[in-house]
Amino acid sequence: MTRFHRLLALLLPLLLLLPLIAFPVGATESASLYPFSFAFEEYWYRDAVPAATFSTSLPHKSCLLMEASTGRVLFESNADDQLPIASVTKVMATLLIVEAIDGGRLSLQDTVTVSDRAASMGGSQVFLEPGEQMTVDDLLKSLIVVSANDATVALAEAVCGSEEAFIAEMNEKASALGLTNTHFVNTNGLPIEGHYSSARDVALTTRELLKHPLVLNYTTIWMDSIRNGAFGLANTNKLIRFYQGANGMKTGFTSEAGYCLSGTAERNGMQLIAVVLGSPTSDDRFALAKQLLDFGFANYALTTPTAELPPSLPVTRGVADTVPLTCEVPPLLLEKGQTGELTQQLSLPDAVDAPVRAGQVVGTLRFLRDGEPVASVPVCASSDVEKIGFGTLLGRILTNIFGVW
Repeated sequence: MTRFHRLLALLLPLLLLLPLIAFPVGATESASLYPFSFAFEEYWYRDAVPAATFSTSLPHKSCLLMEASTGRVLFESNADDQLPIASVTKVMATLLIVEAIDGGRLSLQDTVTVSDRAASMGGSQVFLEPGEQMTVDDLLKSLIVVSANDATVALAEAVCGSEEAFIAEMNEKASALGLTNTHFVNTNGLPIEGHYSSARDVALTTRELLKHPLVLNYTTIWMDSIRNGAFGLANTNKLIRFYQGANGMKTGFTSEAGYCLSGTAERNGMQLIAVVLGSPTSDDRFALAKQLLDFGFANYALTTPTAELPPSLPVTRGVADTVPLTCEVPPLLLEKGQTGELTQQLSLPDAVDAPVRAGQVVGTLRFLRDGEPVASVPVCASSDVEKIGFGTLLGRILTNIFGVW
């Protein structure tokens, strides 16, 4: 054995222990660094293959793949089954917290004093002490990066005054979002009767959360710290470290729920959401999420075509003879490999009667591919045109007859 190999043999045990020393471990989702071997698991390096349909042999209870901007579901399996979702519950908790921050009810610089209730939470935690003071910024980091139950309750109390009021707000938000298979009993997803959601509802909540760019400052963290560097954090979401374009969102595990994940990734302007519930192992969870995301990126793309419109539309009995037109075309989700170009079909009347109001729908622009409809968007007037009065009308008539007025 060479001197180098002897030195390596002495240092290796210490290197393996360092993650456990530097990064405390929670009870439901490990906050420690993932083993070095994770970087070499085969599924991280398989190339995505374009396919007409998605299929998988990986075990799971429910899953769904959604494109975020359109909300279109690209694949689903038992997506409406009511299931325990463990710490994926915190997607909704995080949504309410960032809404409070973006709405000015809470600031990242605010200091929160930890209550006895928050400090008593089990499971994944950052070991908050009663009376300890921590900024909203560090609490939110702890919630998102290591799924800290104690930080979640501390933030819930900061937003609503009590955990109970916050849970009520979680359920009100679920109702407002149309989540028909969701009910919350706690803020963290620890096992309790009557606490459940579905893959579709988790995807819809994640989609809503992605409307707040602030959250990406935290969900994309791989390693960080709190308490002035004294307490290390490492993300429980392996996608962030190993999957190209990954930017969120939340892992979860309990023995009842199995391994769960809402995983998000963005490439070439397309944001995908892959939800996996009830996987028997963590590797199965991440492998299935990767398969779903790979399928989406390999087979779909977003495009925003330019609307082909006439500059204006004639107006009858208006103070102006025409009204300018506008049409906001959203990104269109198209399947790659389809034959035929994207075509447009405009439906407009010969004229529109005054009065006309800015934003008034006056027609429809349809997009087709291979003769099949892809999207339909409204064509609107871009300015007001008032109805012509009797005096103005008489003046026009006299001007046309005599050339004076």
